[in-house]
Amino acid sequence: MRSELVVDVKQKDISIALLEESRLVSLQKESRDASFAVGNLYIAKVKKLMPGLNAAFVNVGYEKDAFLHYLDLGSQFNTYAQFIKSMLDDQKHIPNISKFKPLPDIDKHGTITDVLHDAQEVIVQIAKEPISTKGPRLTTEISFTGRFLVLIPFSDKISISQKIKSTEEKFRLRQLIESIKPRNFGVIIRTSAEGKRVAELNTELKTLLKCWEDSVEKAQKSKIPSLIYEEESRAVSVIRDIFSPSFENIYVNDTEVFNQISNYVSIIAPERKDIVKLYSDEIPIFDHFNITRQVKSSFGKTVSFKSGAYIIIESTEALHVVDVNSGNRSKSSSDQESNALDVNLRAADEIARQLRLRDLGGIIVIDFIDMAQAEHRQALFDHMREVMANDRARHNILPLSKFGLMQITRQRVRPALDIVTAETCPSCGGKGEVQPSLLFTDKLKDKIDYLINSLKITDFSMYVHPFVNAYLKKGIISEYHRWRLEFGFKFKIFPDESLAYLDYKVFDKARKEIDLKEEKDTNSSSTKKETKSKRGKTEED
Repeated sequence: MRSELVVDVKQKDISIALLEESRLVSLQKESRDASFAVGNLYIAKVKKLMPGLNAAFVNVGYEKDAFLHYLDLGSQFNTYAQFIKSMLDDQKHIPNISKFKPLPDIDKHGTITDVLHDAQEVIVQIAKEPISTKGPRLTTEISFTGRFLVLIPFSDKISISQKIKSTEEKFRLRQLIESIKPRNFGVIIRTSAEGKRVAELNTELKTLLKCWEDSVEKAQKSKIPSLIYEEESRAVSVIRDIFSPSFENIYVNDTEVFNQISNYVSIIAPERKDIVKLYSDEIPIFDHFNITRQVKSSFGKTVSFKSGAYIIIESTEALHVVDVNSGNRSKSSSDQESNALDVNLRAADEIARQLRLRDLGGIIVIDFIDMAQAEHRQALFDHMREVMANDRARHNILPLSKFGLMQITRQRVRPALDIVTAETCPSCGGKGEVQPSLLFTDKLKDKIDYLINSLKITDFSMYVHPFVNAYLKKGIISEYHRWRLEFGFKFKIFPDESLAYLDYKVFDKARKEIDLKEEKDTNSSSTKKETKSKRGKTEED
């Protein structure tokens, strides 16, 4: 299957789209200044013990205290706590884990008060990002993830991915890692390590060890709470997790992020470094690859798929409900049972895609169209397991109940991606009345005049809705051509599918947005309405 990654870097956020056969299957979006990402390490302090929950709240600098459960302490917590104490007592030297004598494991059925106390200083790792009103979830079982290996301090165990089937390869990798790993460090061998040489694995192991040593050194010098280790950029971490030989291209529209990804790919797969390409066209990168259109059709409450059938997705804090409807689908068969099975199988394909696309987690309940025959229900269950096999998030699928409901539990690490596809009118700001759309082109011309003659900015790009762009450029002597004759030929106008109908954006030649929207642009209609209303009241008085 042909896979491509498209990275759209903007001033405030970064969006990463995974395409399979040009179809959007995964979209991740986050702020460029996002903190508390999964994998980040903090030197922090225990704020409060909660014996009833068998957990502690820890201050990591977030607005809400982070949550640390007893089961997330790790069996080697005693050794870990001894190391932290030694590290903070002598801040001139970095203690060496390999020289520590491991202490007995903590009791699996113990309580939080047995091992932690108020104001205790700890190094913690984000296991789950803040979701809704909850703070981050933490673990003290620290790990550093690489392309081939996962390094776990305070452990001494070697684990191998179950996806590596060859017994000989498992034995080779285990022997190899045992010969190069330091004492008191555990290692998880990832699937991508299969067939790799000792030099590649040893290089990555040394890199991960350096990350640990740098984190400890920073923890000794930092105030509490402080970030001491930050995960790689989101784009790089996504590539680290999903990179495969099937990747044909990785397109990036930002030079800095392009260099990060290019350097990473040249390290993990030197022979594939040419697949990373810098996108420099003026047309927005998501528009060029038809991603914007797919996003607008794939998000929202109702999602249609082939033959007129559709699904409805409703979400709550802990539960997502999906309803399958056949809609106005033309019946290919007079047999109602066969039609129900056909719609359900197509819906299963779309639901599996939606779970990955929106990153829905927790409990998902699907109300499929009722089917009377047991073999059809089994066929649907088998098909759902098959299409969910490529989902990297841990999940469990239960067979259909007697009510025709299927239950899926899916790992939730990050907040579900919620993109609002309904557009707020940029002309009235959602107040219900707009300025005449016929005058919108006059407004654009005024903005261009202001930029060129008042601000002395001649080289800029203006983005408008595709319909407006088509109107401005229609005919041999178009409105756009007249403007360029009047104001000069340096500025350009481009279509942008992400914009609302009467919306626009302007960027200078350095790709920095110029804010030209004045309060009167959105409030003039409502102001007129309010003035008229006040005038009426005065006349009545």
